[in-house]
Amino acid sequence: MAIAQITQKLLTAKKEKGITFQELETILGRDEVWIASVFYRQATADESEAKKIIETLGLPSELAQELTIPPLKGSLEPVIPTDPLIYRFYEIMQVYGMPLKDVIQEKFGDGIMSAIDFTLDVEKIEDVKGDRVQVIMCGKFLPYKKW
Repeated sequence: MAIAQITQKLLTAKKEKGITFQELETILGRDEVWIASVFYRQATADESEAKKIIETLGLPSELAQELTIPPLKGSLEPVIPTDPLIYRFYEIMQVYGMPLKDVIQEKFGDGIMSAIDFTLDVEKIEDVKGDRVQVIMCGKFLPYKKW
């Protein structure tokens, strides 16, 4: 997966400053996953948010404008991802996608979960058998329209 130049600049500056996405969450007042999605050009920052990101990272102010441009969403290529972490999410959908679909539609009816009116949170759950990753997806249910 090729990383866009702006993404590379943002990630490099973040690393050089020793700043985490969680610290950026505190500075911007936005969720760390959403901020990461701005870095990877999957979300659009407003002018104030873009300016704060660029200033915090010590990057040239003209880069802020790029973060306000609506991106082309969907960064994965149409092949099976090879990055192990991303592949696991692909695998989860391969194994549990249809069961999730059935359970959601059993509870809500015929429709989908929005990825627009949506939040995604990642939590670290400490466990004596090994720390756990908790991913919480929360999307508005959108019923299919009849006409």
